[in-house]
Amino acid sequence: MSKPREVPFETTLHVRDSCLCLHVQRAARALARRFDEALRPVGISSGQFSLLMSLNRPKPPTIGAVSSLLAMDRTTLTANLKPLERRGLVAVSVDPDDRRGRLLTLTPAGLALLARAVPIWTQSHAAVERRLPGADPEALRTALRALS
Repeated sequence: MSKPREVPFETTLHVRDSCLCLHVQRAARALARRFDEALRPVGISSGQFSLLMSLNRPKPPTIGAVSSLLAMDRTTLTANLKPLERRGLVAVSVDPDDRRGRLLTLTPAGLALLARAVPIWTQSHAAVERRLPGADPEALRTALRALS
C-alpha cells in the first residue's frame, strides 16, 4: 500500500485565509445565528422568515418557483414547509392550471406573523449593514448574486 501524499500545513493556512467558500459559509452561519436570535420572539428562524417572505406575493407561487428563489431542492423545501403548514402559517394547494403542481400561500396567521417579523428583520438587517467594515452593502449583494 502506498503512503498517502501529505498536504503541507502552509496549504491549509492558505485555504483557511483565502477560500471564498469557507468565508461565505462562516458568514452565512453567523448571520443565520444573529437573525435566528432576533426572530426568536415571534417563534421563527431566519430560514423560516426567508421562506415565509418568499411566499408574500400577489399570486401564490409554485414549489418550483420558491425552491429556485431560495436555491433549495424541492425535497428540502417540502420538509421546511411542513412545520409552517402544521402551525397554520402556510397552505399548500393543488395548482388548478397543472394538477400535478402545488401552490404555496401564506394564511392570515402567516401574514400576521410575517408583519410582526418584518420590523425585527429591518432593525437587525440595518445593524448588520452598519457592521460591514467600510464596505458597500449593495456591492456585496451584487457580488453574492453573481456567485449564486
